[in-house]
Amino acid sequence: MVKEKRILVTGGAGFLGSHLCEKLLKMGHEVTCLDNFYTGTKKNIESLSSFPNFRFIEHDICLPFDIEVDEIYNLGCPASPIHYQACPVQTTKTNIFGAMHVLDLARKYHAKVLQASTSEVYGDPEIHPQQELYWGNVNPIGYRSCYDEGKRCAETLFFDYHRQYGIKIKIARIFNTYGPRMLPNDGRVVSNFIVQALQNEPITIYGQGLQTRSFCYVDDLIEGLILLMATQDDVTGPINLGNPTEFSIIELAERILSLTASSSSLSFKPLPSDDPRKRKPDISLAQSTLNWTPTTHLDAGLRSTIHYFSSSLDPSCST
Repeated sequence: MVKEKRILVTGGAGFLGSHLCEKLLKMGHEVTCLDNFYTGTKKNIESLSSFPNFRFIEHDICLPFDIEVDEIYNLGCPASPIHYQACPVQTTKTNIFGAMHVLDLARKYHAKVLQASTSEVYGDPEIHPQQELYWGNVNPIGYRSCYDEGKRCAETLFFDYHRQYGIKIKIARIFNTYGPRMLPNDGRVVSNFIVQALQNEPITIYGQGLQTRSFCYVDDLIEGLILLMATQDDVTGPINLGNPTEFSIIELAERILSLTASSSSLSFKPLPSDDPRKRKPDISLAQSTLNWTPTTHLDAGLRSTIHYFSSSLDPSCST
């Protein structure tokens, strides 16, 4: 039987955060969701109000806060390029000040704290697949740097707090994740392609579509986060969490066109600055340490995500 814990999820009204809150509540925990609704939505957490152990606090993690907790999952940061590039200074602040505030809270209440880091810390990688020991190839002054370097700095803070104050930390490097509750206009490739396909609009392909990604379904990712949090204190990470099956962007587009029976054509545009050419996690460490491997096949995950968008998308909505 799982012992009930007081758990804080920052960014809990977002895509990943809302799924995490739901899973933790179903496990019997007391969950506080903290979000400022920059990219999170009230719709994502509407159903959670039926749980008596759920509490929502509207707050920006750039500002201090005080909640007595046993565990903290820090997911509080916009993760799509459209949103984090729209306000890069605030993105950097969210990564750095947010990390400091959850670490200070963990120090005060002797709580464990998990940082939702990202595969973006590897930048445009020069090794493939990416292992946790790889330090990355990141442009520190590019358009993506507010997110990439912000997450890298947050990892630095986590380890410095761990070494200096003995904080119990966990760092997950999350690779491309998709599923229900993604925003239709977040600029991420899965949501972009599905929305365009459902509306029979041209599918936007950047470059020749030969760049690769590895797509992890949200349920698999949430399981990995919870398993990581449950590890012994000497397991700090970073640990890659993602699906190691690699697809080119044009392959993804073709699968979505087939699954939606869309009449959309392909529209090729110039590749954005610093867009990684390859992205694939080496999950050997997650497999050996967490006994975790994603199990959802891409087509199954895409069908679930397509169903979500087809039932929730405003017909007048456009990407």
